[in-house]
Amino acid sequence: MITQIRGRLVEKNPTYVVIDCNGVGYLLHISLNTYSLLPSDENIVLYTHLSIREDAHTLYGFINKVEREIFKLLVSVSGVGPSTARTMLSSMTSEEIQQAIASENVKLIQSVKGIGAKTAQRLIVDLKDKILKTFDLEEVSIVQNNTNKEEALSALEVLGFVRKQAEKVVNNILKGMPDATVEQLIKQALKNL
Repeated sequence: MITQIRGRLVEKNPTYVVIDCNGVGYLLHISLNTYSLLPSDENIVLYTHLSIREDAHTLYGFINKVEREIFKLLVSVSGVGPSTARTMLSSMTSEEIQQAIASENVKLIQSVKGIGAKTAQRLIVDLKDKILKTFDLEEVSIVQNNTNKEEALSALEVLGFVRKQAEKVVNNILKGMPDATVEQLIKQALKNL
């Protein structure tokens, strides 16, 4: 099993990179998050996962071990292949995926292209305990944070804002202020809507 590759970055695209490692060029499929975090210098290290199928051996590259671990957890779920897992990691950060699964946020998981309601629920059922244990998250704080978000969104809807727009703004606020109260969320959202 190839677990990491250190070498010279030869080619860089949003979906893959080629790393020259002592004269051998390795093609690694990457997420958009990894792409955005790639260093500007030529020498890089990517953590890898080798996916073996009947018709292909595909190498996936990750900027850090957490992203690789999330990828492995995602592909362990029935109905979620490497492509879907990579799409999830491109649509959301590793932390957002952890939070979404731990707080049972089906809608957020479903917002990823290619994931339906059943797959989203299966991800939560199969991975919630593993994510809480592996990443040592506290379930209480996640649920409380989610409750604040829901209350803020409900209030913004009552004020006449479209839920989808409000949710984007509130999610951005939560990235910067994860412990924001309902009042803080509403005030900040009103400034940005």
